[in-house]
Amino acid sequence: MVIKGRVLKYGDNINTDEIIPARYLDTTDSKELAKHCMEGLDESFPGRVKDSKILIAGRNFGCGSSREHAPLALKEAGVSCIIASSFARIFFRNAINIGLPIVECEQVVANIEEGDEVQIDIVRGNIRNLTKEESYSLVPFPPFLQQLINKGGLEGYVKERMREEGES
Repeated sequence: MVIKGRVLKYGDNINTDEIIPARYLDTTDSKELAKHCMEGLDESFPGRVKDSKILIAGRNFGCGSSREHAPLALKEAGVSCIIASSFARIFFRNAINIGLPIVECEQVVANIEEGDEVQIDIVRGNIRNLTKEESYSLVPFPPFLQQLINKGGLEGYVKERMREEGES
């Protein structure tokens, strides 16, 4: 899987309430959630993400409560991949479960700037900054996580497996 896009960049400790404020948690409609994505941090985000598909952040991205709404809102808003120095563990798992690729890479966070165009090859484990002509290595996802992401998340993966096994 290769993901290409411009970068939006944020700092450390972006919590789930900044990603999707609690007042919107009465819905699971991903389109409605996307309208309010990052509202607690950057009200211009929904408009800016249309031109940028890659989100880069510092340490502890997705900390706070364990709401699945946060990665769902980011994905529906147009984020194709998140690169951070580190992720809150529950956010990491929730993102993978909905098929949103996320990557931990301190070197990328330190060297790639907002607006840079990047290309991420999750299978081969490399990130290219096309703006600065730089490359970075990362540990590729294991095959089972790649399958999960390629199927759009855990639900798509399970449905595919059930079809393969002849169940409905």
